[in-house]
This record gives sequence, C-alpha cells and structure tokens, in this order.
Amino acid sequence: MADEQYDFDVLVIGAGPGGYVAAIRAAQLGLKTACAESRETLGGTCLNVGCIPSKAMLHASEYYDQAANGSFAKLGIKVTPELDLETMHGQRRDAVKQLTGGIEFLFKKNKVEWLKGRAAFTGKDTVEVAGKTYRAKNIVIATGSSVTPLPGVEVDNAKGVIVDSTGALELAKVPEHLVVIGGGVIGLELGSVWRRLGAKVTCVEFLDQILPGFDGEVRKEANKIFKKQGFEFKLSTKVTGATVKDGKATLTVEPAKGGAAETIEADAVLVSIGRRPNTDGLNLEAAGLKTNQRGQIETDHDFRTSVPGIWAIGDVIPGPMLAHKAEDEGIAVAENIAGQTGIVNHDVIPSVVYTWPEIAGVGLTEEQAKEKGEVRTGKFPMLANSRAKTNHEPDGFVKVIADAKTDRVLGVWCIASVAGTMIAQTAQAMEFGATSEDIAYTCHAHPTHSEAIKEAAMAVTGKPIHI
Repeated sequence: MADEQYDFDVLVIGAGPGGYVAAIRAAQLGLKTACAESRETLGGTCLNVGCIPSKAMLHASEYYDQAANGSFAKLGIKVTPELDLETMHGQRRDAVKQLTGGIEFLFKKNKVEWLKGRAAFTGKDTVEVAGKTYRAKNIVIATGSSVTPLPGVEVDNAKGVIVDSTGALELAKVPEHLVVIGGGVIGLELGSVWRRLGAKVTCVEFLDQILPGFDGEVRKEANKIFKKQGFEFKLSTKVTGATVKDGKATLTVEPAKGGAAETIEADAVLVSIGRRPNTDGLNLEAAGLKTNQRGQIETDHDFRTSVPGIWAIGDVIPGPMLAHKAEDEGIAVAENIAGQTGIVNHDVIPSVVYTWPEIAGVGLTEEQAKEKGEVRTGKFPMLANSRAKTNHEPDGFVKVIADAKTDRVLGVWCIASVAGTMIAQTAQAMEFGATSEDIAYTCHAHPTHSEAIKEAAMAVTGKPIHI
C-alpha cells in the first residue's frame, strides 16, 4: 500500500512497451501503481502505429508477393492473386485492436490505474494529468520517442503524399513510385511492404550504405538482396527539399559530399531518418531534471535519474530504441523500485529487420570486435542449409564472431528467412558467456534453419561440415 502522503507507490508516464510492462510488474510486486497515457489505447507507438501494425502488413504483403511473383508456382501452387488493400488494412487494424485491448485487460487484472491524459511534472514527486495533480513515491518516465523531422521536407499524413511511418501504414492505394528517405530498419520494412504490393521503391540514404549500426558484411549483402528484389538505392545522397503539387511530390537531392542537385518525382514519400526522445511537454524543469545533448534523460545502471525517486527507461534514455529493450528495462526498474535487483545486459540486445529475408544481429559487429582485439569469425551460407534449400530460401548467411584467445562469442549476425527467431538462441548463449565451441557442440534439430548457426560456430575453428 502507498504511504498516506502519496497517491501511488509508482506512477509510470507512458504506456508503451516499457511503460506498461513497468506498471504491470510494479503492481505484481505489491506496489500501488498508476500509468498515465494520453492515447485512446494503450501500447504506445509499438502496438498502435509501429512494430505490430507494420508486421501485420509485412506478413500479408509477403504472401501477396509470393503468389504474384512466382514463389508459390515453384511449389506447384498456381494462383492469380487480386489485391484487396482495404481488407489488408482491416486485418492490421484488428491485430492492433486485440493487442491494445489485451493490455487494458492486464491493467485491470493487475489493478493498475490508467490515468487518461498527458502527464507533466509539477514537482519532484508530483505530476498533473488532465487537470488533476497526483503525488507518487516513485515516478518512471517511459515516454518513448517520435519521428525525427527532416528540414525542408514537411510531413503531412492527412494528405498521404509526404508521410512518416504512421502515414505509410495508412496509404489508401499502392503508390506507383514511393521514395523512402532513410535506409534504416523502418524505411526498409515499409518500403518492402509497398514494393511487394506493386510500387517502385527508391531509397535515398545519406550514408554510403544501408542499415547503419549493423555488421558491415551484412549491410553489403542486404543491399545486394534488396536490389535483386527491385529496390533502387541512392546512397551517399541527401534530400535538401520537397514540394507537393497535384498529389505528387518532387524531391531535391544532391550528393552528400557536395555536387550537382537533381530532382525525383514520387507519388508518396516516406520520411524515416530516425527517432528522437519524447521529453517535450513533460516540464522536466519542475522536477529538477535536464536532458543531454541528444535530448535524452541520463540514468545510472539501475535506471535512476539524477533526482531521487524519478526513474527513466526505454527510448527516452541512451541506447538502442527497441521495444524489447524497453520491456526488459520496464521489468528491471519495477524490481529495483521494489528493492529487488533488476538488471539489463545492454551488451546482449538483439536487433531485427523484418524484411524478406529477415536480418538480425546481437552483440558486436566484426568491425567493433576487431577494435577491441583479435577475433576469429565463422560463416555459413543459407544456400547450404537443408531447410532453407527445400524452402527455396537461398539468400543470406550466419556469421559468428568470437574472441581469438578465449573463444567467447562476441557477436552473431545473420540474414535468413527466420533470422529474427534464430537470433534468440545466440543471444541466450551470449548471456551465459558461451564460446563458439559451446554452440558448435550443442545438438541442433535437423532439418532446421538454426543448423546454420551451429555450422557457423563450427567454422570459427575451421571445421564446418556442409561447406
């Protein structure tokens, strides 16, 4: 029970993957808990307009593409598909409705009070929500992130021409030409959706390669695969302006290092150059908090901020902006508040791109690992994997990076149809300090895609079987 001087033991600001998990875990630990959320539904960006709806569209468009472009025919299934875009949108919305409703049910089940409205600090232990002030012994900031704007390119989702990721999920028709600004995860995933449904897709990336932060070899191979699928890439290119006329956009682009400008016309433009922490409107000054140069709230290892009793997790603090990172931090911060020991190993957080094939990695890239010392690597192509072969999924590989002296696994990167699922095995192995030999001598079921991980681990010491 909360002290009489407090309304709650824990008040969480934001009901995204980090916030709602923190609230539920705190309530499970016997703390009187509330969660402030201004959306009409719980789940934050991820469930409402991010991870979940994009995967619904990726899944549906993948089937359409396989039916329309020959993959089914290779299996002896002859079909002539017809796109019903509104129904495809409908199944996406239904998935969102079910999952956000499920969180509301869990709030009720665990007696988490939903404070409906936008929260702002009025003091170090008080916030105002919808005109009412609440006092809490512990306040957790879990406000997530929002799309980073691009100067000279104004997003207007209502018009459906220049859109962000939210607008790209709601396009009422398949654009003839979609330009994606940004070659990161979001741009490639949503670009894949509309490419599969019939759009020409051009991706403009400021850097010299797509997927910043991923292993260099993976980035190059992914580029080849996407090109083979029909993506057009303009790398080392920056967008300097955009105009909209008669339902079409004209972009002005030029080489990143300087040079002659050119224009690109498009039916739709997706701006996906990254995300920024949501701290505006929180009135952090009233709580005595400041943000760093990147607009993030700094915390210690336990997720405490510089103000006692105020904690922060998820996209609003330093680290990768990933839903599963926020979830783990939500559990950890609740346990720390309750006097337990909540820990997140930030060195072992997997990243996944849910394209076809999927792209996943955990730990250090080969480039990062070599900066720290001598390494050994092992690779195995999916082309030599029996399950991938029978499924007609030849693209990609698995790469295991290990310390040359200790053999401890430092990173694993893979491109495969189910890479997002495969990466969990290696993350768990790394959490327990596994060596490549540990993975190599763990029996893997046959025939499975995951055997490629075993073979790549065997390749670290030069003894793969099937290549």
